[in-house]
Amino acid sequence: MTVTDAPKIITGRFGHDDAHTLERYLATGGYDGLRAALDRRPDEVVQEVKTASLLGRGGAGFPAGVKWGFCPPGVWPRYLVVNGDESEPGTYKDRLLMERDPHQLIEGILIACYAVGCAQAFLYVRGEMALAQERLAAALNEAYEAGYVGRGILGTDFSLDIVLHWGAGAYIVGEETALIESLEGNRGMPRLKPPFFPAAKGLYLQPTIVNNVETLSNLPWIASNGGTAFAELGAETSRGTRMFAVSGHVRNPGVFEVEFGVTTFRDLLYAPVYGGGIRGGAALKAFIPGGASAPWFYEEHLDLPLEAGVVGKAGSMLGSGAVVVMDETTDVVKACLRLVRFFARESCGKCTPCREGTSWLEKILQRIHEGQGRASDLDLLLDISDNISPTIDWPPKQTTICPLGPSAVSPIASAITRFRHEFEARIGAPAPVTVAIAGNAYTAAPATPAPAEPEVAGV
Repeated sequence: MTVTDAPKIITGRFGHDDAHTLERYLATGGYDGLRAALDRRPDEVVQEVKTASLLGRGGAGFPAGVKWGFCPPGVWPRYLVVNGDESEPGTYKDRLLMERDPHQLIEGILIACYAVGCAQAFLYVRGEMALAQERLAAALNEAYEAGYVGRGILGTDFSLDIVLHWGAGAYIVGEETALIESLEGNRGMPRLKPPFFPAAKGLYLQPTIVNNVETLSNLPWIASNGGTAFAELGAETSRGTRMFAVSGHVRNPGVFEVEFGVTTFRDLLYAPVYGGGIRGGAALKAFIPGGASAPWFYEEHLDLPLEAGVVGKAGSMLGSGAVVVMDETTDVVKACLRLVRFFARESCGKCTPCREGTSWLEKILQRIHEGQGRASDLDLLLDISDNISPTIDWPPKQTTICPLGPSAVSPIASAITRFRHEFEARIGAPAPVTVAIAGNAYTAAPATPAPAEPEVAGV
């Protein structure tokens, strides 16, 4: 196992109990990046971020500097919206950034707004994150009072107001256009793209940049140390460092900042400074590499690097940076049911395949879990999945506006193709499958199945 000595770019202050205060932030180099940015032209700041090859940390992994360039020239006003509605199951890195180092996020917002030309930013925080909301509100008050936010920032002609907005706890507003709808006071439901690409027609139908909390938190370090220094860390297509939230059946669950694209899943799960291995010395059964919507990985994937391109070619994604570990004691049917139930209940209802299909998937899985399944149920599950996400491939094809519907397909396709014998044991009979599945991670060579246990059907 390899643990690199890469600097802690965004978690370096986590060891201080008062890291959330302005006093500690200034004592550890806080707002130096903003000063460095204000000494340059906005286009130079944008170029520095492009040089850094900073990928978005919210799930899509799109280059931040390129995204900023999508705003149509000469169209004003334009806005920055910060997506702090972290709600993917197993993901809790952004919450820690907002709770423990809110000034770092505020400085990142300031740098982004200066680069893009925004005079107004909206910081959207998930409704359940009470401490994050309190810490951000206190930090904003400190920043306004000290002159880091407001009019004539640090004696320049750059001015910015930041509005802190609390959400109501809907998973769907993690999708950027649904978040914009919620900010406008509407029900959080995704918009059609095109024409509503946020950079062209976003908040109040004005050009809008939507960035994730972790993405923006990298900007102070990049502004202070340069994009080249950032790009020297990590792999060719995954630069810098990245936070990963490791949960499930590991000895040491938590959030870890690692060198992006160099550290492997084996390092992350088994290194003593990270996950520390599987609890109780049990064997690994499966792990979700990038949040609940990602196809599952298995033991043969452990030596893949945490690099977006490599993981994508293997048939899954790093997504929101949530790695959920399942050991050999895991009830796969129950795990699958719990994930699908989440997506069924968080569907906004706008698209029929998602509204109806995810609920049907939940009901079928529930009866299988209760020992009342039918031999035809596995094929029915995959048939419904194919209607939501045609060919059950990855990246998913969609019959829906946003990826929530296909997200419910991932755990089903992963579980059935790898652990069909566990479903058949619940059903009490062989369950033929005729629906084709195309995704690389879904069709990975399965382990030798254990013999079916028909008596379980009566449990």
